[in-house]
Amino acid sequence: MVYEGFQDYYDKKMILSVATTGGLHGKEANPNLPTQPEEVAEDVAACEEAGASIVHLHARDENHEDTKSVDRFQELRDAIDERCDDIIVNFTTGGGYPREERIKPILDVEPRPDIATIDVGPLNFGKDTVRNYSRGQNEEFAEKMAEHGVKPELEIFHPGHFTEVNHLVEEGFLEKPYWCTLILGMQTGTIPHPRNLINLVDNLPDDAEWQCLAVGRHQLPLTTMGILLGGHVRVGLEDNVYYKKGELAESNEQLVKRTARIANELQRPIATPDEARDILGL
Repeated sequence: MVYEGFQDYYDKKMILSVATTGGLHGKEANPNLPTQPEEVAEDVAACEEAGASIVHLHARDENHEDTKSVDRFQELRDAIDERCDDIIVNFTTGGGYPREERIKPILDVEPRPDIATIDVGPLNFGKDTVRNYSRGQNEEFAEKMAEHGVKPELEIFHPGHFTEVNHLVEEGFLEKPYWCTLILGMQTGTIPHPRNLINLVDNLPDDAEWQCLAVGRHQLPLTTMGILLGGHVRVGLEDNVYYKKGELAESNEQLVKRTARIANELQRPIATPDEARDILGL
């Protein structure tokens, strides 16, 4: 036995997700962050070639500002479908918009995304902003995603959010396997310490698949730890604009390549998009 509880470590395929853009910082944080549909699609194609099997997407308008425009999400989807082979598409439902605006791209873009996020609980942003993600919203989004053949990704920012995850599981809103993202380093999220990642993993429901997301300088050490724990990982310029201290990342591809290289050195095989679909039951 290699690791107790992780007997299949060397055989289990690792899903590598890339979050290309995000909805907060822009080119002022890193001029290499892609914002326009063709720019994003070119970056995603390079990431797919480097080993990414899922792309997590936010849309930006012509002025590089975050938007929930269905037309803009459609442009983004079309550009990626044209440039990429088979990458799994994941749309965000996050952001400070009315909830009907946040779910609308998931329901109206064709083809619909394979996956869409549900932020399962509230979170502080900045000095005076609170993102109010409620239980009622979680249920509504999960129901609508099920009706439209979209798999929810449960974004878990701190241990208290497991109460909401367990509610969705127990009330039958989700299908196995449950796809969970463990997020460390956000303002009122989990403090980015290795022991806290282990605690999050220990609180996952049975039949969950999980990926580690850590922001800023914490991305590299904690996603590497996620690999060692037998999980999946997410990297990208949405979460971290630097390659190392004082050096901006050249591209999302650069971050994906590094993570793929580390996974290979740690003898975790990387999942293709088809293999990721099998793992997640898509």
